[in-house]
Amino acid sequence: MISFDKVAKVYADGTTALDQLSLEVPRGRLTVFVGPSGCGKTTALRMINRMVEPTSGTVTVNGTDVADVNPVRLRLGIGYVIQSAGLMPHQRVIDNVATVPVLKGQSRRAARKAAYQVLERVGLSPKVATRYPAQLSGGEQQRVGVARALAADPPILLMDEPFSAVDPVVRHDLQNEILRLQSELRKTVVFVTHDIDEAFRLGDVVAVFAPGGHLQQCDEPAKLLSRPANNFVSKFIGLGRGYRLLQLIDGAGLPLHDITCVTANTLRDKPLPDGWVLVVDDGHAPLGWIDANGLRRHQNGAALSDTVTVVGSVFRPTGNLSQALDAALSSPSSMGVAVDEDGKVIGAVLAADVLAAVTRRRQG
Repeated sequence: MISFDKVAKVYADGTTALDQLSLEVPRGRLTVFVGPSGCGKTTALRMINRMVEPTSGTVTVNGTDVADVNPVRLRLGIGYVIQSAGLMPHQRVIDNVATVPVLKGQSRRAARKAAYQVLERVGLSPKVATRYPAQLSGGEQQRVGVARALAADPPILLMDEPFSAVDPVVRHDLQNEILRLQSELRKTVVFVTHDIDEAFRLGDVVAVFAPGGHLQQCDEPAKLLSRPANNFVSKFIGLGRGYRLLQLIDGAGLPLHDITCVTANTLRDKPLPDGWVLVVDDGHAPLGWIDANGLRRHQNGAALSDTVTVVGSVFRPTGNLSQALDAALSSPSSMGVAVDEDGKVIGAVLAADVLAAVTRRRQG
């Protein structure tokens, strides 16, 4: 859908922002441009909607050179989300979201009605609609920015470091929201970030840029992690490359091992087992680990809270190998607690099984 053919951008002072970029952005997938500051990733993104004009080369959308398309008409057909949302402060949220449909000729009444549906789609309450941007949190503003970009149902969505100005917890929630929306809408998304973890978490395809606007590698995340094209890519991905690869491997096939569970109410009545025991509540959700000595202390009158070690993270079979390994390593028993979607204990995962799954993937 989007193609760069030997595209360069050289400014009047001789600075090269982009150097002979040739790249295909696949239709209906989320492509991430990632790299350090000054590598040309934002320049490349802004060439798609003609906010930046190339010095040479061609950018095409659906086979049409964007240089031949009226820039206003081009931009009305492309969603655009930027850092700190870029909302119009004097307009209510509902009118911010309705902006592009109104510019395209839709009546304000119809655009506002549709905007309520878009706000709901991005996880915002209808109560937000009548507020002004300054009355919203940073995370809410970014959601409104995404809603505004989606309001006219554009086939292409450009996102320029949209989550870099919010705190890590909100950023994680917004990333989840983008993944959910993309699974439903299947837009052609170009997403710019300097955060390699965000790139791997969101991207179907990741393009790594180096300073001077040089594209180093464009590939699926698993291939980037397992086969970096050169030393720059390897260093940019970092020392955690192997652990990041685990995030991309499905954990559904991991074996679940038996785990000894007792409820807090029956601790005094049960014989003391050897080793670690998992304490669960009446609904079979994990409360914490306790060893045989801890059980004895509890039976001798010590408070249960003084002898229980927290579970740490848990693993759900719909998760990935990274989550399974984290559950195993964070557990005092070295057995990661596996739970179903209702949070009930269904077994345990072992670090050795995670490593065996990685070995099988490499051999297969």
